[in-house]
Amino acid sequence: MKIGVCLKQVPASDSRIKIAGPSEGVDASDLKMEINPYDEFALEEALKLKDAKIAKKVLVFSVGGKDSEQRIRDALARGADGAVRLDDPAFEGSDSLGIARILAAAAQKEGVGMILAGKQAIDDDNSQVPAMIAEILGWPQVTVVDKLEVSGDSFKAWRQSGGGARDVVSGSLPAVFSADKGMNTPRYAKLRGIMMAKRKKIPVKGASDLGLDAGSVGAAGAKVTLSNWGEPPARPPGRKLEGDASAMVKELVTLLRDEAKVL
Repeated sequence: MKIGVCLKQVPASDSRIKIAGPSEGVDASDLKMEINPYDEFALEEALKLKDAKIAKKVLVFSVGGKDSEQRIRDALARGADGAVRLDDPAFEGSDSLGIARILAAAAQKEGVGMILAGKQAIDDDNSQVPAMIAEILGWPQVTVVDKLEVSGDSFKAWRQSGGGARDVVSGSLPAVFSADKGMNTPRYAKLRGIMMAKRKKIPVKGASDLGLDAGSVGAAGAKVTLSNWGEPPARPPGRKLEGDASAMVKELVTLLRDEAKVL
């Protein structure tokens, strides 16, 4: 079985985000980029399944430009067998549905029997793409998975459903899973893997290679568009309370109840 892993390049979690302008979006000139952290859990889970001889091959799919290849090579260095970079002028301006269509077409083209992805990307936090991929392919899906077992064509997945409750979902492959934090501990790339990854070719595929109608992806097919970019409003200055402890406590409670309205 081949496992497909969806990987996205995102700004590092400690980046200071600046807006280039209302229509330009984020200023990426000084940003340090990394693999989306939740996608790292997805990659590690796929590699664990390959180590256990449950999967024969792990393929990485990433929608992005030439600058994303370093992150793809990082995945190859960790143990992925191959990767496909999905890049085409027709892909520019894709919303979540457009990205899902691209990834689903690539997965079908490569004949994968299972897809793993992070539960969300930390840049836009949409949490939509994995579920949309499953819908497009007509595959079952389990989201926000923190434990996964695969045996033959069957799977059992565990997920937190809120309020301390935990779901256990069983089903048959092919299927799509989105990984949550705590699913595993992502491995680091070893020197040998890094050197081998540098020599691997990363094929680039566009809309025609995937059999996609260019009008169904990119800005032409987007149902959601961004009309304006801006920074959040500045926080009001803090207030320092003075006086004896009992008076300050009373004033604080009054402020929390009447101004902040959190009590």
